[in-house]
Amino acid sequence: MNRFFVDKSAVKESTIEIKDREDIKHISKVLRLRVGDKIEISDSNEFEYIAEILSIDSSIVEAKILDKQRFAREPKLKVSLFQSIPKGSKMEEIIQKTVELGIYDIRPVFSDRTIVIENEKFNKKIERWRKIASEAVKQCKRGIVPKVHNNITFKEMLDLLDNYDLVLIPYEDEEKTTIKDVLLRDKPNTVALIIGPEGGFSESEVCNVVERGGKAVSLGRTILRTETAGPAALAMIMYQYEL
Repeated sequence: MNRFFVDKSAVKESTIEIKDREDIKHISKVLRLRVGDKIEISDSNEFEYIAEILSIDSSIVEAKILDKQRFAREPKLKVSLFQSIPKGSKMEEIIQKTVELGIYDIRPVFSDRTIVIENEKFNKKIERWRKIASEAVKQCKRGIVPKVHNNITFKEMLDLLDNYDLVLIPYEDEEKTTIKDVLLRDKPNTVALIIGPEGGFSESEVCNVVERGGKAVSLGRTILRTETAGPAALAMIMYQYEL
């Protein structure tokens, strides 16, 4: 059954309205759904529904609510990924995999060794990344679409870290503390996961995070690529706290 996402305000007493043009096109032109067909709908907040299509036109799809349940597949733990922006299409892969694994939101970060340059075309990348997040979440049938925020600087990121119960920064030169050590010790509700670019973090950047209460951790004996580190660390976090 195909899943669609609406704002909470689109849910009425007994019906739900889908007004997103791309969703309407997908329903009518791609999936070729008809009146009477059933779909899944998330209110992007707390509940998911099974609904029966009542009408389809170019501006709105109306569906009758048949069943209402709280999110079944949404992790209770909220993990935010602060990803130093990699070159090429690596960010697309990172977003897709971390969304599937249960990330809550994603913040692209410009760190010291980020190769990518911010220019007038960068906003198009953000739009593209948001679309990828939306497509990935429909495939794995989560309750929310993880938000891909606008890019921030490393300094701006530091100012956000006080909002998290646990801050983890995987660092290739960390030899004493593993991510396993920290996950066995802490029981957070919110986690900030900070991943470096292709060249890794500078020592001063890691120190800045640790000074803000973050924990530098090792992900294992091998050095992981930036597009591997985030999904790998997130999988470890979810294994510990969600399974």
